[in-house]
Amino acid sequence: MKNSLNFVSTCLKVVDTRRNPFVFAARSDPISIDASRVVVSFFQHNLTLIKEGNVDGARANFQHLNEPNETCLGQSRHRPRGRGIGNDNAEDLFESILNSEAMKTGLVEHLEDTAIFIPGIRRDKVSDMTTNIIRENLIRYTQQECELLGIPFTANVPSGFFWDIESMSWQQEHTAMLVINHKRILLVPKAVVSYVKEFDASKYHRHHALEFLQEDHLRRNTRLVQVRYRKNGSIRRRFVTKKDLIKEELPADKELLANFTKKYPAIFADFRKSAAAKVQALSNSEFEEIDVDKLIDHLISKLRALKEGNKDAGAYHALMIGILEFIFYPNLINPVKEREIDAGRKRIDISFDNGAPTGGFFYRLQNTFGIPCPYIFFECKNYTEDVANPELDQMTGRFSPNRGKFGVIVCRSIEDKALFLQRCADSYKAQRGLVVPLTDADIIEILEKGKLGMHHEDEILSNKAREVMNL
Repeated sequence: MKNSLNFVSTCLKVVDTRRNPFVFAARSDPISIDASRVVVSFFQHNLTLIKEGNVDGARANFQHLNEPNETCLGQSRHRPRGRGIGNDNAEDLFESILNSEAMKTGLVEHLEDTAIFIPGIRRDKVSDMTTNIIRENLIRYTQQECELLGIPFTANVPSGFFWDIESMSWQQEHTAMLVINHKRILLVPKAVVSYVKEFDASKYHRHHALEFLQEDHLRRNTRLVQVRYRKNGSIRRRFVTKKDLIKEELPADKELLANFTKKYPAIFADFRKSAAAKVQALSNSEFEEIDVDKLIDHLISKLRALKEGNKDAGAYHALMIGILEFIFYPNLINPVKEREIDAGRKRIDISFDNGAPTGGFFYRLQNTFGIPCPYIFFECKNYTEDVANPELDQMTGRFSPNRGKFGVIVCRSIEDKALFLQRCADSYKAQRGLVVPLTDADIIEILEKGKLGMHHEDEILSNKAREVMNL
């Protein structure tokens, strides 16, 4: 089951990954929204301090952006030797930001923009700053995952500094943390770890700024315009080379890129929008080399071997957490087991954050069918008989506009499928929410199709939802 878990730890293949706030801003799942809110709070607060003349106050806040080693993300294969922001160069970092042309002109509005416009700031530094700022978010996530997976953590451990959005200041606390070999470890959701290849100064320079200038020079027919002719003397094409533009007008210099952006802000806005559309969560194989076919065979074997009935309900529940996370990642992330709602009076077997980007079933639920679904709920029933109205009422009783109004009842089999689907349709027509079933046969079909690289879960859920809504 290790390969289907929703975290990144020191045992996974080391890759050049980044916790970039641009990824948080581009995603709509609750974890990303909360993290983005904290990062924005930190950066905007310090921008305000600088604008109000309280430079020393902003400078002091940057002293806590030291190099974090708790997440173990990066390229080091032995002891972490990151190129992050140590205490010795935090002052230099702040001065670079303070004295940059981008800051002076008010161009930099987001933390991630510093890597685009400010010399000396690379993506790795932005990544380190982000980890420090959202450390509390990562601690809470780590605690949640340890509880989900039965991993013991240590009580009363110093957390390290994190940015507190309410007091607008750095805070620290003693709390439960994952400690391995006397080292604090923070787990990071796979879905928010990214190479962030698209949000890069060189990409902005070559594929947006220079291409805009090419079109501009062609429109104005400047001296940089070259012409190629056909043999008969007619014009074959007119063009401007990027090499000439780099030499004559816009070299790969961050300060010059800032000046260009100040003059043409719409180009950078288009770049941000384009980059956000290309943000994708990394796959399991990009973290760890796994044999997907063997994993799928293992999951199917475990499911088939599990006996129906109340005695094995706990084992079925635990197995389904791993299977569902494997099937639905990266559209569904951050599984929570037996989540309490309504002040603890009700529990949901499994809930996932809806991390679907701009397509697929979970995206269409809200944007096409108008069904709120920031969280997706699953109830696991290891019954020997068909699920019926009590189980359906139990599921819809957990729904709300804020939590979501879509859920899946996962069960071993349904003898009278037509009757249960009609019950789901009655609930949907009464505006109590949309519920669909997934049986062992559905799960195994999805897993088997996964060997062929197919995402069959989208088709199966779409067909079931369509059938319920149209009854």
